[in-house]
Amino acid sequence: MTKYTFTEKKDTRSGFGVGLHELGKSNPHVVALCADLTGSLKMDAFKKDFPERFFQTGIAEANMIGMAAGLTIGGKIPFTGTFANFSTGRVYDQIRQSIAYSGKNVKICASHAGLTLGEDGATHQILEDIGMMKMLPGMTVIVPCDYNQTKAATIALGSHEGPAYLRFGRPSWPIFMAPDRPFAIGKADMLLSGNQVSIFATGHMVWQAIEAEAMLAEKGISAEVINIHTIKPLDVEAILASVEKTGCAVTCEEHQINGGLGDSVAQVLSRFLPSPLEMVAVNDSFGESGTPTQLLKKYGLSPENIVSAVEKVLKRK
Repeated sequence: MTKYTFTEKKDTRSGFGVGLHELGKSNPHVVALCADLTGSLKMDAFKKDFPERFFQTGIAEANMIGMAAGLTIGGKIPFTGTFANFSTGRVYDQIRQSIAYSGKNVKICASHAGLTLGEDGATHQILEDIGMMKMLPGMTVIVPCDYNQTKAATIALGSHEGPAYLRFGRPSWPIFMAPDRPFAIGKADMLLSGNQVSIFATGHMVWQAIEAEAMLAEKGISAEVINIHTIKPLDVEAILASVEKTGCAVTCEEHQINGGLGDSVAQVLSRFLPSPLEMVAVNDSFGESGTPTQLLKKYGLSPENIVSAVEKVLKRK
């Protein structure tokens, strides 16, 4: 199985910007809305080349969601852009009532998610959004792992019918996925094969899991690393196939321990294949200001934390 390395780092929000621009060139029905954060969301190229399809709503996120819902009635495919905190927590009522309830074809694109937002601190580091969005009936939830996969996920959403939430981030992060690697919504991505423990990771934590796998290999522990880029619909078949082979699992996410990937995997295992499970996630707390690396370490989301979780779960087999 391929060993993953990187030669470049780039923020995942830039992958969204490039993907959106490509959609703009290929699909005249794609429109973009932004709540006064065009530069931060990397939507400048779309705005420049397709000004008639770009709507600057200002700091009025609830209104932006309502506008997006209305645009779908005329056959448009709206992509909304703002920080993850404002994309979900601030406008949850509008998303539930105007988009999810009626199944509107709106793509809610959320940058600056999780602890890796960094110095902006706890008020902006939303850690509850995956849970909030996956609980909405009919909502697709995607959390890509690097620049290339974020671009691919954005493009895939252009032809996906129905409401969707796309979560990505601010920091420069290793690019380790090939630019031409196929991306399929709802299909987990096997990265590294192993037979002693399954590591299911999402978003920025996929790279942390890859680093942890190398550390575990040095200890003689064979770990399987699977990128769960789609939280909903969850690839139940891939999860069960992996854990049936390894007998235990660890989940890794830049999110609260409650309501995210770990909860989804636990539900699958409890229903179909009861197995030991450990979760690497933020343990019921808000974040704080700091660099992304400092925060991931302090809140227990480092490769070393994943290794510890693996060693713990192995003792429970």
